[in-house]
Parts: sequence; structure tokens; C-alpha cells
Amino acid sequence: MDNHSTEQRPSSGGEAVALIPPPLSLYIHFPWCVRKCPYCDFNSHALRGELDEMAYIDALLADLQQDLPAVWGRPVHSVFMGGGTPSLFSGAAMARLLSGVRALLPLAPDAEITLEVNPGSGEFDHFLSYREAGINRLSLGVQSLDDAQLKTLGRIHSAAEAREAVAAAQAAGFDNINLDIMFGLPGQSLKQAAADLAALLALNPQHVSAYQLTLEPNTLFATRPPAGLPDAEDLERFYDQTRKQLHKAGFRQYEVSAYAQAGRESQHNLNYWRFGDYLGIGAGAHAKITDGSVQTITRTIKQKHPRFYLQTANSQQRVQLTEAIAPSHRPFEYLLNRLRLREPWTLSHFERATGIHRQRLLEILQPAFDWGAITQNGETLELTERGFLLSDEIVKLALD
Repeated sequence: MDNHSTEQRPSSGGEAVALIPPPLSLYIHFPWCVRKCPYCDFNSHALRGELDEMAYIDALLADLQQDLPAVWGRPVHSVFMGGGTPSLFSGAAMARLLSGVRALLPLAPDAEITLEVNPGSGEFDHFLSYREAGINRLSLGVQSLDDAQLKTLGRIHSAAEAREAVAAAQAAGFDNINLDIMFGLPGQSLKQAAADLAALLALNPQHVSAYQLTLEPNTLFATRPPAGLPDAEDLERFYDQTRKQLHKAGFRQYEVSAYAQAGRESQHNLNYWRFGDYLGIGAGAHAKITDGSVQTITRTIKQKHPRFYLQTANSQQRVQLTEAIAPSHRPFEYLLNRLRLREPWTLSHFERATGIHRQRLLEILQPAFDWGAITQNGETLELTERGFLLSDEIVKLALD
């Protein structure tokens, strides 16, 4: 059955539904960069003075140890080390961190462990020791292989250094590499964007994250936008060209901005978008934890400033914000994440992940069914091609 049918809806939306903890991931935030990029709104701070690696590793492990009661016995399926620039830290520091994580958490033997790398932070000699520490996936923030655009974006690396970083990672044995690239850059033509992506693909990544340049609040670019940015219609052309070019090169789009070769989808990011749980340690790290015993979903944020985080890592003060996701808000949160993915989902998954009866979701999505944006086959729902393009509008339905 390809279209929505009201006959398949449950007769009542008032039945109690059990909230069941989903798979668990670990996110580790490293807040320092060599220099803050003008478009970046992440919690990152320009490094001033010497980096005390071990003090921060000690803080991370103390932070994690205090978080353990919320996840006793639950295995961790993926680890993502983001920033900032985690690759400012040495292989020895990463080995100590991951050894400590394994001592505290049941880390799955085949867990995906990702490290973000800035091609300009000069850590190419660390790649082999990163691999020996247990890191098995790298994500390199290339952004462009056009030196003029890299300068406009405030990046500290050149195109040659980006190529050198990728080659060094591959020589160290990494065979699961994501490369970031931006499109819709100042003054960029469609032809130039296609050439930039072709140059990136020539580096043989297994995964590509392709983003449009956006002017985020509280960034330098938001205050002083660069000249020559494309308009909305042009951005659609950039997006469509990027998607087709990657598809032709053998990459499947599985999320709004993520493309992967078969079997190389980011397991960590998939868990996010499937409304999974994640611990978050480090300055400014976010977490989402489901507690089946009391039927709650709670978000936390750690102290954002590195200095204050280091001072409070051994106390409850390390937590800047704790907030329960109210049942009435869970459908919105679920759709906000789930509709980023180009994969079907089930009504029973919605119920387990939110503790909300499926009837409520079907009521919310009724306009989307009417638009031809979603189809239903039994208990399985799926966005149509039109629905994927309208996903932002569908998510807003949960706010009404």
C-alpha cells in the first residue's frame, strides 16, 4: 500500500506506551582551535599559550565517571571526538583517553571511533598513533580545495596541505575517512563548485559531508557577511548539482548533508538522527539520555568555557543545564532528527523512542499525508522525494 490510509490508525491514542532506551553513543568535545573560523558557531576557542593535554584528559574522565549512574550497563556503540580541533591532542593523549573510556564503559568491540581533524593543525605525524589508540575513522574539515576560497573562509590550511593530510591518513592505514566540503561560497559558480567537489573525490574518501555556507548567529560572517553569496534559487542549484555529482560517483545520500559509499554511513551520526541516546563530555558537550525506569528523556549541557569546565569537572557544577524533554515536545524532537534521514521509519520505533502513542504522530502528520509528502505501508512511514524537500515544513507541524 503506497498511500496513507486512516483505516490503519489505532482506534485510540490514549493507551500507555513504554519508553525504551535506544542505542547509546559517546560524544567528546575538544574546545580549542588554532584560530576561530568566521563562519563557525560551535563551542571553540582560539588556543592561547601551551595546551595542557593531560589536564583536559583528566577532566574528561572525571566528567565521564560522574555521568555513569545515568547509563549503568548500557553498551556504547560509537564514539565521536569533535571540536574545536581534537587533533591538536597527541596520539598519547588519545590513547590515555580511550583507555580510560574503555575502563569505565562497556565499549562495543566493533565500535566506530571517529576523530575530527583540521588539515592545518600540523598533526600528520600523529595519524599512526591515533590508529594505534583505537581510532578507526577520521573526519577531515577540508571545506574546499580552492586556495582563494580557503582564505575567504578563514581556514589555516592550503589545498596542498589538505591533500597531504588525506594521503598521510591513508598511509597510516585509515580506510574510513570523511571529507567535509562547502558549496555556495562567495562568488562561486556552479562550474567552480563542481570542480572543487571533483578534486575532493579524487582523494578517494569513503564518506563526504557537503554543506552550504550558512551565516550562523554570533559569528563574524553574520556580522560582516562576505560579498557574492548566492541567493536561495542559486543555492538550490548548488545542492542539486552536488547531490547528482556525488550519486554519479557512487555515494548514496542518506542524510541531508551526508553521502557515503555502501556500508560507510557514519554510525554515530545515524544514532543521532534516529533519536538515539548519547553521553556528552567536555566543555560545552550536549547529552540526551533516556531513563526507562522513570520514563524520562533528559538533555544536559556541560560548562562551555574551557577554563570553567576544567575548574568544575570534578563536581556537579560541570553541568550547566539539565532539562527534561516534556512528552508534549517529544514528537517535535523526534521528527526534527528523524526527517533528516532518507530512510523509512516505523510507528513502533516512534513509540519506543518517545513513549508517545502512534496515534499522536499520525494526527500531527495528517497534513503531510495530504501533501503527498509521506507514504504509509502498514506501520512503516517514508518520506517521498517531495517530502524530503519539505522536511522543515513537516517538522513544524509538531509545534502546532
